[in-house]
Amino acid sequence: MHPYTPSFSLPGAADLTEPGPDQRWSTWTTVAKGQRGPEPRPGWVVTSAAALDTELGILKTGKEADVFLVERAVPDDPHQAALLAAKRYRGQEHRQFHRDAEYTDGRRVRRTRDQRAIEDRKSSWGRAVAATQWADAEFGALCALWDAGAPVPYPVQVDGTELLMQFVGSVDDDGVPVAAPRLARTRPDGGTLATWFDQLREGMAVLARLGWAHGDLSPYNILAHGDRLVIIDLPQVVDLVANPFGADLLHRDCRNVCGWFAARGLTVDADELFADVFAQAW
Repeated sequence: MHPYTPSFSLPGAADLTEPGPDQRWSTWTTVAKGQRGPEPRPGWVVTSAAALDTELGILKTGKEADVFLVERAVPDDPHQAALLAAKRYRGQEHRQFHRDAEYTDGRRVRRTRDQRAIEDRKSSWGRAVAATQWADAEFGALCALWDAGAPVPYPVQVDGTELLMQFVGSVDDDGVPVAAPRLARTRPDGGTLATWFDQLREGMAVLARLGWAHGDLSPYNILAHGDRLVIIDLPQVVDLVANPFGADLLHRDCRNVCGWFAARGLTVDADELFADVFAQAW
């Protein structure tokens, strides 16, 4: 993996009056402290108010959100540059996530008036709050999981329906960002399979020790970054105690991942994984 530097020539701050096409000033300083990632922050996080966010393309389209590649860099300092994944949730009227209640049962928002608004989907305020609750939920889960040592991307910040997080990937010899492949797209050997399964079991155990299940875990939302796995897509994280579907969703997670590993020759048992992980919650 090569160190990342800006992919284009940035003008000096004194020469810059307006961001260029597909650019904006960094939103780091415009969000509240509680909307920024946990401390201590990784050294690559760019916090300067002089930084620019430049959109470089789309990484993934999804049912409830799209993920874009964003470069945050300081014009006068090419050493302050980082690649971010910007996950942008769609408004309630444009989302395709039809099973909200299954995942949010037992979940409460911080302010009671917001909770009432969410329950009243006919009001404009209710729709606005509902559209941001998934970004807030994923950001909160990522912060807690990062602090607990789980294999997740570092959450940089959340702002409304946009979640900025660590780009999981590398930079090739030409300086081009290359996203880590989803587990489903990999063809690992037997030794790597066993190592990855152990990593995944421990990652699921970290969630369980926090009282959670992923709720939608599959080989399509696990990234293979070199020799390590990274779990992504956590807006629907499920409370194993408060949610009556919690145990069932965890069991489904176990079946999904074990089916993939078993199909590639690793001897695994979904019920055994479920018993092991579920025990970590108590």
